[in-house]
This record gives sequence, C-alpha cells and structure tokens, in this order.
Amino acid sequence: MPPSFNERAREAIARRGRLCAGVDPHPELLAEWNLPDDASGLAAFAQKCVDAFGDLVAAIKFQVAFFEAHGPEGLTALQVGLDAAAKTGALVIADAKRGDIDSTLQAYTRAWLAPGAPFTADAVTLSPYLGTGALRPAVAAARESGRGVIALAATSNAEARAGQRAKLPDGRSVAQSVVDEVAEWNKADRGASSPSAQPGGFPRPIGPGGVVVGATFDHGLDLSGLGGVILAPGFGAQGASETDVARRFPVGRDSLLVAASRSLLRAGPGIGALRAATTRTVDTLENALRA
Repeated sequence: MPPSFNERAREAIARRGRLCAGVDPHPELLAEWNLPDDASGLAAFAQKCVDAFGDLVAAIKFQVAFFEAHGPEGLTALQVGLDAAAKTGALVIADAKRGDIDSTLQAYTRAWLAPGAPFTADAVTLSPYLGTGALRPAVAAARESGRGVIALAATSNAEARAGQRAKLPDGRSVAQSVVDEVAEWNKADRGASSPSAQPGGFPRPIGPGGVVVGATFDHGLDLSGLGGVILAPGFGAQGASETDVARRFPVGRDSLLVAASRSLLRAGPGIGALRAATTRTVDTLENALRA
C-alpha cells in the first residue's frame, strides 16, 4: 500500500507550513490579469499560480467549478494545471464537492480516486449529505491509491449552518457526525504495529480522510479524534484572520490546511508579487499558530 494521504499531508505541512493556496479563476480575476475568459485563459492562470507558489505552500487547491464552466476545454485546462502542480511537491486538492450513491458514486471514484484515475489530484472534496456511508467506496479507492477524501463537515457559508448544526437523536450535530465518521475511516488504517497516538493523546494522522471546517465562525466541533486533514476555508478575503484561525483550531494543527485564494490572487498577475503575498501569508499563519 502507498503512504496514506494524511501521512503525506503531515509531512508537507511540517516542511512548508499550513497554507493551502487556491487556484480560483473567477472571471473578474481573469480580467484583472488581462487573460481571456476561456480555456486558454484558465490554463495560463493556473500555470502562473503554480509557478508563483507551487514551491512555497503545503497544498494547492483547484476550484473545479470554474474550469467545468468552460466545458471539455476547461477540464483539459484543469488537468494541465493539476499535472503542473503535482510536479512542485505540494499536495494537490481538487475542490469538486462530489458525492452520490451506488453506481454514480462509483463513477466519480473512477474519475478522481481510483488507482489510475484520469484526474491527478492527491485529494478530492466530497459532500457527505447523501449519507456518509454512501461514500465508503470512495474511501476504499482512496485508501488503495494513497489519495484523500475531504468531507464537507461545517462549511464556511452561513447558508449551510442550520442543516449542519441540526441535532441527531444522540445529541451530536450533523457536522460532528461527519467528523466522527471520517475519524473512523482513519482509525481503520492504524495498525497494531505502530503507535496510535502522538504526544498529547491525539491520534496519529494516517488514512485517507479529512474534513472541511470553515474558519469564519466558531464551529464548536470536537476535532481531537480526527487524525486527519482539517481543510479550513475562509481565511483572508472571506473574513477570518490569523487570530481567528488560531482560536478556532487549537488541536490538530499538524494536519491543518488553511485555505486562501482571493487574498493571494489579487496580488497578481506578477509572479514576484504573488510570491511575496504567499510568503507573507505563510509567515503570518505560522507565527499565529506557533504562539
């Protein structure tokens, strides 16, 4: 079996810090960068992002929807970007929010997660809101290929909070139940031959599973048993500060990826300016999270 996604993520974070830089080619940003709003513009945008921060950050996250909007040519541009990012040593995350049941989920799995999958991302975001159990075929494929599945638990948009904070009969929130299910996926990968906990009693990061937990609000989730990646969107342009991140994520920081896109990308299109903004952001985050 290849090294698990969570093991590789922990190593990348230890080397490069906790920033996950977003590649989000909004039409407005393409215009600001003097790029056409077509597949050629997407490919140029993605390549410039990879050239600017691919060697500086732990992870690069591609927002798949902006590429899909341009049809087959847009998906070709996405693949070119994914391939380029994979050569930088950063983790490559496809923010695709896939999720379904039965044969449809199997098709998504073949596209993104199975050994030999055509899209070359290290991890894919998945929606568990058709049932976390329905995602198990994707988890099994990710485990086999060494890829990751990052399930939406408590997203950064306010519109989702009522459903994600709804209480189950056992008293847990829906979001907490997602975290707990993902923790079970990772727990299954901890063999008896290696220690199951790090200093402090927290589970050793291993396995394929991570969760999305927004940095923009006090989520109230118990993440201490997760043992996997926490992808925290909302830093920067969406309003979360480095102080907010430090306060809201007191545990699991060895597997924390703090996502920022617009606050970095608005520094472009010059590669030097993008690199400077990225370096400042990495330093700002690391100083706050070491305090």
